[in-house]
Amino acid sequence: MTLADRYPLLHTPTRWEWGGLDVRFSTDLPPDELVTNIHVICFIGTDIVLCRDDRDIWIVPGGTREAGESIDDCVRRELMEEAGARPTGPVRPFGAHHTTTDRPAPHYPWQPHPHKAWLWCTADVVLDSAPTNPDDAENILEVGTFAPDEAMRRSRSDGDHMAELIALAIEFHRA
Repeated sequence: MTLADRYPLLHTPTRWEWGGLDVRFSTDLPPDELVTNIHVICFIGTDIVLCRDDRDIWIVPGGTREAGESIDDCVRRELMEEAGARPTGPVRPFGAHHTTTDRPAPHYPWQPHPHKAWLWCTADVVLDSAPTNPDDAENILEVGTFAPDEAMRRSRSDGDHMAELIALAIEFHRA
């Protein structure tokens, strides 16, 4: 049985209308120059870290890579901004949403166009501060750690495919 058979929602090509993006998930990792966004399924023991924003959506911490920023620097910045977290071990990529936009220009001038990728990673973390909540980012109201089943349930507020993404991350992280 393939990963696409086991995680059909995650592997179904889709459209993210908000960004004019045609999207497909794959465990084939993109080249560094295509990665515009990085998100991390964070583990504290077997629990998963989720962040509730001011839209009442439970999100996985992560976000947009700044001009010239390395993947590692982006991960560390986004984890502090959204979760008050820092990695305690390696950050390990396990898949990506590969996207193609029909917009005439990239969202930010330093981003690749029309193809780009959202990288998904796992990491063991520690929560050791409050989210920094910069003015130009999501407004995080709550950070919580949840058993896998509860994390998958809550993550569906950010899209039905998120439960499958978390399940795959758990599988990858344990391997």
